[in-house]
Amino acid sequence: MAGADKSVRVDVMRSQLGRVRGLGAAKSGVGHWWGQRLSALALVPLSLWFIASVLHLLGASHDAVLAWANGPVTIVLLISLVLATFYHLQLGLQVVIEDYIHHDAARLAALLAVKGAAILLALACIVSVLKIGL
Repeated sequence: MAGADKSVRVDVMRSQLGRVRGLGAAKSGVGHWWGQRLSALALVPLSLWFIASVLHLLGASHDAVLAWANGPVTIVLLISLVLATFYHLQLGLQVVIEDYIHHDAARLAALLAVKGAAILLALACIVSVLKIGL
């Protein structure tokens, strides 16, 4: 009975605007959800373009691949693919960590490690694309 009273009090303490918007304590759930959906939507055409490009370049000479990579459109699309991939990866791993790691310190450490690794790997890929393309 006491648990029921507590949940009623918590619901009453929330503002009407908070209930309508559906915002939880972190106030970031909707933004995270949209970030995952938009990055996934961006990854579809970028991945299809990349796969088609790789298939087209199968058996091509090293010079032909470098000529392809030197194009400004190719550089922009490759960097976009890298950014969307690592952003989507970081958001997905964040959800897994938040769902399955219950100790606060371990969760924070894992979230920081994933975000840091995603940033470092994305930067390494971008530098590689720029070095090959420029």
